[in-house]
Amino acid sequence: MKKIGIIANPNSGKDIRRLFSYAITIGNNEKANMVERMILGAQDLGVEKIYIMPDPYNIGSTIRSTLELNEELKAEVEVLDIFLKNNWEDTVRAAEKMESLKVDCIIVLGGDGTSRLLGKTHTQVPIISVSTGTNNVYPEFLEGTVAGMAAAAYCQFGENSAYVNIDKAIDIYVNGSHEDVALVDAAITDNRFVGSRALWDINEIREVIVTRSHPSAIGFSSAIGVDTICYPEDDFGFRMSMKGEDKRLLVPFSPGKMTAISVGNPIKMSLDQMYVYKSDHKGTLALDGERTVVFSEGDTLGFVIRRHGPKRIDVKKVLEHAVKKGFFQKNR
Repeated sequence: MKKIGIIANPNSGKDIRRLFSYAITIGNNEKANMVERMILGAQDLGVEKIYIMPDPYNIGSTIRSTLELNEELKAEVEVLDIFLKNNWEDTVRAAEKMESLKVDCIIVLGGDGTSRLLGKTHTQVPIISVSTGTNNVYPEFLEGTVAGMAAAAYCQFGENSAYVNIDKAIDIYVNGSHEDVALVDAAITDNRFVGSRALWDINEIREVIVTRSHPSAIGFSSAIGVDTICYPEDDFGFRMSMKGEDKRLLVPFSPGKMTAISVGNPIKMSLDQMYVYKSDHKGTLALDGERTVVFSEGDTLGFVIRRHGPKRIDVKKVLEHAVKKGFFQKNR
């Protein structure tokens, strides 16, 4: 049986950063519409079972009822029976449950922070990451139908290095103890409180470590991206002081805004190389844009970039592979 999972984070794209920028807002109604199109695109190409993460807004149940009412539902849709805490743990538990149910792949709707949680679970199930958040360096802007088609194609042809990539991740250590992971960037800040989690004041950042950097990315990684490009497939990353005086840059930290900053020169970090930061201040680490880890003055922070992030399906490449194999021929 061809099975996929869908995790739609109902809280993605709603954080406080929208008060300080011109970020688009994708509400839960549009997320539901996207999931409907994913289901329709996937089921017409052979997906038979679809698991959906539950949420306080009952997005999954509403979608199932709507498609049944319209007599368009062919696949079996099941909303997972897991206890909701209405926080990030719901995403982690849903991913773990889907892996135990042996889904072929998982479609994830959210921003960088949502995809980071899939990296945190170290799931071996390949993912398709769809952008509906504030920081969207890792996820792609995809039409729901296309995401569903790609999931169906993956179910048909299975894992293949031609269209499945193992992404890089930053392992975070505090005093030698592993604390968390980041997929795109880790920022060392002098803000002492997690609070609303989202970080928007660039002046609070001391240093940033990235797995990838490009001028087309909106967020902290763009501080390096407007100067030095690093692709997901490159076997290295970069770190940079945000308090240096080597360069003056204009950076797209948030949608609709270019910010002038003075920075140090980017320093290349090879895979598996640990960068040690001895803190002389209290603060927090913002991982993929969200303050997550608290540290104290005198703590030793460690950052290692490794290629053990999520297995990510390249949507265009898997669909191109499907075309070559005649997957879309109606009489196949």
